[in-house]
Amino acid sequence: MSTSEDADFFADSEESPGEDCAGFGGDLELNPFDGLPFSSRYYKLLKKRKTLPVWKVRSQFEESLVNNQLVVVSATAKSGRSTQVPQWCAEFCLSAQYQHGMVVCTQTNKQQAVDLALRVADEMDVNIGHEVGYTIPMETCCSSDTVLRYYTDDMLLREMMSDPFLEQYGVILIDQAHERTVSTDILLGLLKDILLQRPELRVVLLTLPHMTKKLLRHYGSIPLISLEASPAEVVKSNCSSEDYFLSALRLVLDIHRTKESGDVLVFFASAEEVSRACSILQIESSRLRGKLDQLVPVSLCSSQRELLTEQSSSTKSRNVFLCTQQWEDVWCIPQSVSFVVDTGLQKKMVYNPRVRAYSEVLQPISLCQADIRKQLSAPSGKCFCLYSEDGLTENPPQILESNFTPTALFLKRLEIAGLGQCHFIDRPGDFRGCLTRNNEFAVSPSCFLKPSSGTTHEAARCRGKFQHPEGDHFTLINIYNAFKQSQREPYITPEKWCQNYFLDHSALKTADVIRSQLMNTLNRIELPISEPSFGTKTNTCNIKRALLAGFFMQVARDVDGSGNYFILSHKHMAQVHPFSCYGAQAHKLGLPEWVVFNEYTLSENNCMKTASEISPQMFLQMAPLYYFYNLPPSESKDMLQVLLDSDGCSNCKEKTQTARMSGDANSCATATQSHDRCAIQ
Repeated sequence: MSTSEDADFFADSEESPGEDCAGFGGDLELNPFDGLPFSSRYYKLLKKRKTLPVWKVRSQFEESLVNNQLVVVSATAKSGRSTQVPQWCAEFCLSAQYQHGMVVCTQTNKQQAVDLALRVADEMDVNIGHEVGYTIPMETCCSSDTVLRYYTDDMLLREMMSDPFLEQYGVILIDQAHERTVSTDILLGLLKDILLQRPELRVVLLTLPHMTKKLLRHYGSIPLISLEASPAEVVKSNCSSEDYFLSALRLVLDIHRTKESGDVLVFFASAEEVSRACSILQIESSRLRGKLDQLVPVSLCSSQRELLTEQSSSTKSRNVFLCTQQWEDVWCIPQSVSFVVDTGLQKKMVYNPRVRAYSEVLQPISLCQADIRKQLSAPSGKCFCLYSEDGLTENPPQILESNFTPTALFLKRLEIAGLGQCHFIDRPGDFRGCLTRNNEFAVSPSCFLKPSSGTTHEAARCRGKFQHPEGDHFTLINIYNAFKQSQREPYITPEKWCQNYFLDHSALKTADVIRSQLMNTLNRIELPISEPSFGTKTNTCNIKRALLAGFFMQVARDVDGSGNYFILSHKHMAQVHPFSCYGAQAHKLGLPEWVVFNEYTLSENNCMKTASEISPQMFLQMAPLYYFYNLPPSESKDMLQVLLDSDGCSNCKEKTQTARMSGDANSCATATQSHDRCAIQ
């Protein structure tokens, strides 16, 4: 919970008009990072910074950093570790004239990385994008002068593709190590080898007390700098798992009736619960109007950060901030929060490798999460826990609950680049198996926004304008082409256009960036690129062949003509997603018998997302025969076998004969047709 500390620094942003611009002394003191005199604001912030708990261990930390390659700093919320420790590391690198490199500090949340960079630049009295900067997906604000960088953990991993040993950095800080994201766990594993190769490198791990023992076991005898947590007043209010939602709302209203000052922060299990709670509290607030101060529910999300600041500045109302576990580590939660209501539950997406699908599960939060939330009310507030801590454990790290295949492919690339094995803190069980089977991974998030209540029909009407008879993949191309066209419209911005059509502007921007990267790659390897021919029969066929080349394990057949699809690879039944063109306009388009799909999700009524029609002949042409022969027995497989043995699939028959003659079914893993050009849609 590193970045919720000192949020009140920005509350006092006005300098006193008569304050000496030289600070505490009469002589001008120069900033060693940019050579300019310090401003009066620098000294004002420095005075506040020195009151932070982490400053008590500054000397101990700096001594440990000089004498050790690896240092662990264990500190709880509001300690100042995420803002102060990176600055001390920057001073350490400056003292060596950056001969070993600069400083990078990872974050698990992109908005957090941006906010921290802005804040630290202010404290260091330098310009953002120069001495201090940030890099997040699709955006970088750094220059050659940037000595302290805040990165998301996945972006630092991506940088390792071109710089496996991170040789441009002298100090690497891994913040929020306790969150155990996939990227953070990989970094923790790879750094063990990197430290052996680079004795001059320093690594600092910033974490909570719960994680320290595991880190010490993983890395051996290393210095540990610990800060004690401020005690939080905890009120136990046990309730059954069935009525936690209403119990939390009743408790909020009870707190409001006491007329005690302070805002309320409530943790729910999912975004859907947050939306429901917001609607209920708005109704209750109108009933209480005139009797009590106004009760203002605020649903926390990235698009409401400005609203959060605006609402929290009101003195005639009590704000109720409603959030999920994603907001445990966000620094911009106001200091006005005096009460925390914790339902103790969360919804998580857990990957099942057997059926290659994610499912949403409701489960208790971890002991670590419980402590983080308690600290949000410390030291003078109260935390109401609507659960018993007896049932809390440590949740498995994300790397054990995610699709590991993309990670395995990434690590294989690093191994080729010269980096040794990854020393996982918790090793995934299917690590080697991932490297031996064909797979794919998504490169872009969904572009569809979930409509709010009352706009469902309008959103469906807008999606219908883009739907393509060949399937959802072609619908996405229609959407992308329309998005590019909107960028040329003089009377509407792309952002507004996306809003009008219930589309995610950031997702379409991501798709645009990925397309540009693919174009650059093709140009770099001098592969000819054909002119776009979207809509032609040949192009449609080529798109489907390309999809099957990567998604041949994700093929399904409608077994009864009513939309009940049998997935060949694991024999589960599924339906197309309601957003699919086959779901929305099945009465017009008809349901295809065979489809290739991108994703199968157990938690959404066994839905297949992004599906397009294919023919069984095309599937047999593109799927490796070793995969086909290892499919579990089914009626659908028997149908394909008959087709494979008949004259209706001559190319497939040739593949079979070649494989049998050579005695190696793997030799048939590639498609029979070859093309000397790439077509970028």
